[in-house]
Amino acid sequence: MPIFVRKSQIKKSFFIFADTFIKNQILASFMANKNNILSLLAMDKIMKKAGAYRVSDEAKEALRDVLEELGDKISKKADELSKHAGRCTIKAVDIHVAAK
Repeated sequence: MPIFVRKSQIKKSFFIFADTFIKNQILASFMANKNNILSLLAMDKIMKKAGAYRVSDEAKEALRDVLEELGDKISKKADELSKHAGRCTIKAVDIHVAAK
């Protein structure tokens, strides 16, 4: 038994497919960068605040990598300090002590 489909239904289903495909591509690009917490715009603002006139994308990515690595180290040390103090919550004091 043949199935008859209207042209309007084909176009609508195609656009739904295309829209879903585009959404999946955008989601995949975000998931590929899931390890990056800090944005490149934030790195640009930090370097311009420090006096830079122009900043390359490579410099932004390098600063982001360094700051995220440093943040991970400080956070792990602060977590150890909070657990040693018998707390589950990391407080500002833990961060300051861990950063020294």
